[in-house]
Amino acid sequence: MNQVAEYIWIIPAAPLAGFVVNALMSFFLGDKASGAYKKASAIISPLVILVSFIVTLAVFIQMLGNPETDRVFSQNLYTWIKTGLVEANINLVLDPLSIILVLIITGVGFLIHLYSAGYMDHDKSVIRYFAYLNLFTFAMLLLVLGDNILLMFVGWEGVGLCSYLLIGFWFDNREYAIAGMKAFIVNRVGDFAFIIGFFMLFWGIYHYGGVPSIAFGALKDLIGKMPEWYLTIITLMLFIGATGKSAQIPLYVWLPDAMAGPTPVSALIHAATMVTAGIYMIARMSYLFAATPMTLTIISIVAAATAFFAATIGIVQNDIKKVLAYSTVSQLGYMFLGMGTGVFTTGVFHLMTHAFFKGLLFLGAGSVILATHHQQDILQMGGLRKKIPITFYTFLIGTLAIAGIPGLSGFFSKDEILWQTYSATNTYFPGLPHILWMVGLATAGITSFYMFRLLFLTFFGTYRGTETSFEEVHESPWTMTLPLVVLAILSLFGGYIGTPEALGGSNHLHHWLAPVFSAHETVAAVAENGATMVEGIAAVVPVIPVVPEAQAHAAGHAQEYFFMGLSILVSLSGMALAFLFYVVKPSIPKAIFGKVGGLHKLVYNKYFVDEIYQATFVNGTLGIRMLLNRFDQKVIDAIVNFTAVATKAVSRVHGFFDRVVVDGLVNFVASFAQHYAAVMQAWQSGLVNRYFYYILGSFIMVYVVMQIV
Repeated sequence: MNQVAEYIWIIPAAPLAGFVVNALMSFFLGDKASGAYKKASAIISPLVILVSFIVTLAVFIQMLGNPETDRVFSQNLYTWIKTGLVEANINLVLDPLSIILVLIITGVGFLIHLYSAGYMDHDKSVIRYFAYLNLFTFAMLLLVLGDNILLMFVGWEGVGLCSYLLIGFWFDNREYAIAGMKAFIVNRVGDFAFIIGFFMLFWGIYHYGGVPSIAFGALKDLIGKMPEWYLTIITLMLFIGATGKSAQIPLYVWLPDAMAGPTPVSALIHAATMVTAGIYMIARMSYLFAATPMTLTIISIVAAATAFFAATIGIVQNDIKKVLAYSTVSQLGYMFLGMGTGVFTTGVFHLMTHAFFKGLLFLGAGSVILATHHQQDILQMGGLRKKIPITFYTFLIGTLAIAGIPGLSGFFSKDEILWQTYSATNTYFPGLPHILWMVGLATAGITSFYMFRLLFLTFFGTYRGTETSFEEVHESPWTMTLPLVVLAILSLFGGYIGTPEALGGSNHLHHWLAPVFSAHETVAAVAENGATMVEGIAAVVPVIPVVPEAQAHAAGHAQEYFFMGLSILVSLSGMALAFLFYVVKPSIPKAIFGKVGGLHKLVYNKYFVDEIYQATFVNGTLGIRMLLNRFDQKVIDAIVNFTAVATKAVSRVHGFFDRVVVDGLVNFVASFAQHYAAVMQAWQSGLVNRYFYYILGSFIMVYVVMQIV
């Protein structure tokens, strides 16, 4: 084993230790803890995440120095389950895929923990907050580091629990508590499907002759052994689980309401970590999804629909965090579109850049909220760039990145997703890739529009606030601005790791992840067992390129430049339109809304999806429960009435039994004894001569009978 790899256990253990320390302080001291304990918690919590990041960075540096064939570091802590049917170990694995996620979780996570020290400084429950934050980080690291699906599921459920605790952190507010419960319940729906897929996978391992292991590496043996229809059902169930964690249609509704939690929570859970769990799960088991073209097609359709749908809602939202929430849902749609296209590296690339610029935007929003004394309505802001310049310039960089402006991180990852989507083929629906590309392109324009709308209404024009004066607005402390600056730098330059060959790069990320997403290994494994599945894979993904620039060579860089230029034009058009509407002529939006009031109301109310869910699933379930309660009551009443009638009947039968049977038997015994006594009394006269005659007569009778016989 590599020397540095021996310390992999520290990566999840450090935040777990931080949780234990904070949990004990919170349990024994509660909200009445002194300021010294709160400061200690604010130091310990970021510090343990920094330790995890340093260890991860050390492993990453060693991994860079190793050849491609020696970039998988593992540490088996102990045997968890070992029977004749299954084997599962607590085995932590760092490979080119997982180390990217761990660097994001610990690196961006450290910045968010540091930011929280300033943002939550005056909260009475800050120790409990850091305990939850450390526990969430531990669960997310366990999800990513686990080498088998069962260990992944433990982390999967752990982040679900922690999201409930963090979203409903201010549970004294009923609305916030309901938001936490909503996130928990909606995720349970997806998790139920995930469990079904897991058990089907588990059953298939043995029914179709797989090895007795649920490790990700061993699952590759299932390709070609399981029927395609069975594997398709499994991957669909797993994808439904992913729609819950990663907020895709129809299970996206929890994420906008999750903004009830503290803003750093939104940055950690809804930008860099938890919401990407579904993306990571598909990437980790990409060989199974690549063997199910129908599942990939469904993922692509759902992804494009989610990206466009959520983006349209973001256009008219006025809560600064709600705008970013629907933006997150939309950007997750882009990631799933990359996955559904079959170029899994592209989805991971956007996951990485999104962690940078969306984490920056959420933390920037938190800085704005703190500066304006917890005002979240962008219509009550304006002109803030002069009062909080660091927040403004970093927020501007994040906005440019998510809008896909050339040179920033979001441009590279988003443009690659669009290009790969357009270049794909699909035998089920030949025109589908081009339709998905058009939806993705339109979504890019809408994203640029609503993000610059947010920027202009917040930082430009005149201050419109009524609850807080402009003089009271102030810049955030260094513990909050430093993470903003670091994330802004990553948003500026983080995309260059995936620079396409058409722009003079070599796309280092694709080379780095090539051993994980090798299409040749997948297709070869399937080819050994059936050409039908190979053709199925090629139908959706003719090549899952180790180096996607090969497609650019085939199509010619000229075509790629054209689509890149079109994407840039759309993004700039969205920015220009927002500038016209909210800086040059702010009266235009009001005039438009006046003419299309019904449409504006529909979109502003999020297409009434929550109301539809409330009327159907929630009220429907409550209605069924009410009917069942009424049915139960009627059944109980019937049972009570039947019992009363039965008791009365039994009482009558019992009375008859007492009179006829019991009393009759007693009287019969008494009468028999009386008559028997009278007969015996007649025989027992006390005269000896009579007893002699009885004995003599008996002998004579016995003698006669014996003679006759």
